[in-house]
Order: sequence, then structure tokens, then C-alpha cells
Amino acid sequence: MPADGHRHDSEGDVARPVRQRKPLLARARGDAETTPLGNRLRNLVLKPVEAGMVSDEAAGRRPTVEELEADVRSANDKERLIGLVAAPLAAVVGILVISTLIVNDPPARLSNGQIDTLHVSLSLYYDLGAVILGLAVLMLVTAMWRKRLYLGIVTALFGLAIFNLHYWGFGVPFILLSSWLLVRAYRLQRDLRAAGEDGLLRAGTQNEGRSTTPPRSSPKPSSRYTPPAAAPRRSSAPRPGNRQRAR
Repeated sequence: MPADGHRHDSEGDVARPVRQRKPLLARARGDAETTPLGNRLRNLVLKPVEAGMVSDEAAGRRPTVEELEADVRSANDKERLIGLVAAPLAAVVGILVISTLIVNDPPARLSNGQIDTLHVSLSLYYDLGAVILGLAVLMLVTAMWRKRLYLGIVTALFGLAIFNLHYWGFGVPFILLSSWLLVRAYRLQRDLRAAGEDGLLRAGTQNEGRSTTPPRSSPKPSSRYTPPAAAPRRSSAPRPGNRQRAR
């Protein structure tokens, strides 16, 4: 190969210059040097996103009315899984709380024979435990049926019941969970309402664009002037009665 880096044929003409190819290892090292360390670690840990696999939110596409209606009608897999996990925990928490209240319940009478005002009937604890377990079962059912709004309401009732029993550590997480579910339900309803209004506005503008035909103009008056017809003149001959009087 000549020193000038060009390939010569048998006739002495100069052909295209020969491209110097880098070894594969050298190119990989060059790419590794240009790529930041954080991006390289992220690519090693996370699966890279393939071309054309960008989500709708990243692409800027707004969900349609049908998609929003489906989201409002049923909860997604994440919300359903949270409800299915929270329901057994609620049942366990309810049993623990009621058992603790029964164990710590003071006796009906004091040592001096007087009635203790702090004593609570065991039947009341049993009824309260049945209500709490019923709420846990309703939580499980609404999670299985993917009813987001009802799941949030039942979870809020359970959290408030435990909170009123002065077990704040068990009641606050359920109240926060119910608040998250109810806020999500409200936002989806708001987005659905906004999407419906946008659809009506677009349909109205399209109808206005289609009905841009010029209105029919009223017929123009003729430029030719037609004089009004003259009224018939009365004859000036005297009547017979007037003739007699004149004689």
C-alpha cells in the first residue's frame, strides 16, 4: 500500500482513499470514555429503553375519554394490590386492638364494691370487633372488584375507627391510604370532565368549520323604475237628480 494512503490500480489511476478502521475494542473504549460514569452505571443496573417503547406520558399524548372512563370505572393493578394487602392487615390490627381492649378492661366493681365507671361491657367490644372485621372484609371485596372510590371510603372508616380507639399508630396509615385513593379518584374524575369538555369544544369548532357556507342573500330590487299606475278618474257628467234641480 503506498505511503500516501491511496489505492492505485494497474493503470496508475488513483482510487478512493482506504478508510482506516479502528479495532472494536478501541471503539468500545472510546465510547466508554465519552459516556459519563453515572449513565454507565444506570445502563448496567436498569434495562435500557428500546426505540419506540416510550410511554404515552413521556411522548406527551393525552389519554382519551375511553381510557379515562376505564380508569375511573376500575382501579389499576397497583391500587388493587395495595387493597389486597391492606385488608388482611386491617383484620389483624382489628383483632389485636379488640383483644388488647378486652384484656385491659377494668373489672365492673372496685375493691370497695362501687361500680367502676371505666368498665365497658364485653358485648360492646364484641360488636365493635364484628364491625371492624366487617370493614376489613369490605376492603378486601372492593379491592378484588377494583372499586377505587369505595375502597377509599371503607379504608377511611376503618382508620377512623381505630383512631377513635386511641391507637393512632394503627389508624394513621389507613387514613393516609384512604386519602391517596380518594385524591386519585377525584383527579381522574376531573380529568374525565375536562376531556369531555375538550371533546365538545372540538366537535363544536369542527361543526362551525363545516357550516361556513355563505348565507343566501335576499333578491336585490330591480334597478328599473316602474311608475305607479294612475287611479281612474271620475266622470264629470252631472247626475240625473242634479239635472232636474238645475231646471
